[in-house]
Amino acid sequence: MTRVDVQNMKTTATILTRLGSITIEFMRSHDMKDMSPWPIIFALSTGFFWGTYGHALAFARTSEKSPFKPYVMIGVAYLIWAIVGGVIGMLYKGDSFSFSKDGIIWGFAAGSLGAFGALTLTLAMYSGGTAIPQVVMPIVFGTAVSVAAIVAVFTSKHQVDPRLWLGIIGMGICIVTVAYYTPHATPPKPPAAEPSAVKESA
Repeated sequence: MTRVDVQNMKTTATILTRLGSITIEFMRSHDMKDMSPWPIIFALSTGFFWGTYGHALAFARTSEKSPFKPYVMIGVAYLIWAIVGGVIGMLYKGDSFSFSKDGIIWGFAAGSLGAFGALTLTLAMYSGGTAIPQVVMPIVFGTAVSVAAIVAVFTSKHQVDPRLWLGIIGMGICIVTVAYYTPHATPPKPPAAEPSAVKESA
């Protein structure tokens, strides 16, 4: 990770922090004064972690020269953070360690969807996305937001506001805009041939 990458991550964190402050002030100025700011803070934190996920995956793939070795480490990280973090959270909340059938099924389904998403992102990087993570990631998260909204439409009995579809179309425009105007890194130059190899070929 270069100094420029670190600086870009710091800039992103600053922007998200500022965005969070603006959102909290908006909540306080409207009829949401009693609402806790923590959901917004954690949501922005999730955006930051997932937004840097693709870049970290690209660095790992470059280091390992393999798209699937990093995927194994992603699984290890999920295993450690999900189980350890989940158990700590359960102990803190005072939950029991008994699970319902539906909780097991849907929890496993959610974990599987997350794992499949990590796999398809790995394949996206493997098929050429490593050179353009700034294009891949907006597509990933913009699509995720739109799919979540569409799934909510089909699973909810509420009347759908037509502005939702306008927002989804706007999301697509934003994806293209962000991907197009994000600075593209210069691809690394191929290593120069050694003098001995040049003489042998001659």
